Amino acid sequence: MDQPDGKQGGGEQAFEEQTSAASARFFAYPSADGVALFGREWGDPAAPLPVVLLSGLTRNSRDYEALAQALVADASHPTRVVAFDYRGRGGSGHAPYTTYTPIQEAQDILAGLAVLGISRAVLAGTSRGGLVMFVLAILRPQLFAGAIFNDIGPVVEVAGILRIGSYVGAPLRANWPEAVADLKATQGFMFPALSDAEWERFARQIHGDAGGKPCLSYDPALGEAFKAIDPGKPLPDLWPGFDALAQVPAMVVRGALSDVLSARTVADMAARHPGLVIHEVAEQGHAPLLWDAPAQQAIIAFIRSVS
Repeated sequence: MDQPDGKQGGGEQAFEEQTSAASARFFAYPSADGVALFGREWGDPAAPLPVVLLSGLTRNSRDYEALAQALVADASHPTRVVAFDYRGRGGSGHAPYTTYTPIQEAQDILAGLAVLGISRAVLAGTSRGGLVMFVLAILRPQLFAGAIFNDIGPVVEVAGILRIGSYVGAPLRANWPEAVADLKATQGFMFPALSDAEWERFARQIHGDAGGKPCLSYDPALGEAFKAIDPGKPLPDLWPGFDALAQVPAMVVRGALSDVLSARTVADMAARHPGLVIHEVAEQGHAPLLWDAPAQQAIIAFIRSVS
């Protein structure tokens, strides 16, 4: 599909073809500046307290398939789950890379929530999704019935951000075996316990498929945003966004091997938010995949306690 700026979408056809969950429903809406935005929804649309899932920097709604299925599996607790594709990711249209910012993405999410009729929800954000949540907490604190941060906090470790920036926008290998091997070579130290089958699952989850070949599921121009990062300077203070949620039930999931969210930052978050629920995922780094039963059960228990 041609995008408003004349570019082609980031593997949109492949994104749609790889969506295998029959229970997932697509939705679409326009941004204020005319970008076609997409997302997916699972479960009961009439459930009283939706769960809104916000993905990582280069990721999209497909990333939450396993967690969404776990959330809606219990028929005794009807649940509505919604996940968005940011502009330039997944099935959403490309836009000028200068608009690929947490502030713009938060505004796009608010527009989507308005279309879906959602004014209050439990929000969960992985990495970049957590940064978008900090913005939403400033713009619309009443939106939050609960907040879950997956391996992200108000202090973001520069080393981890630079590591991520080193591969954002880089071309992929020519075939799936090579793409899987490359992913394992670059991120194996973050996920040492994954099996070969799980590495392939991981690769196919984060990449699109174009005629049987791996392709990026995001606009490679996203990498331009990282060129301005100075490793000698601290990143912006995000504590105001976290503190805006002081009266909101909150949870943090941390990968034990994370280089983005430190144990010290989690301790500081707990000190400022005494009711914070903490769950650590062993043998995973940034960011926990949320495939494992213990993590899913901890998240579900938190959501049930809020609702």
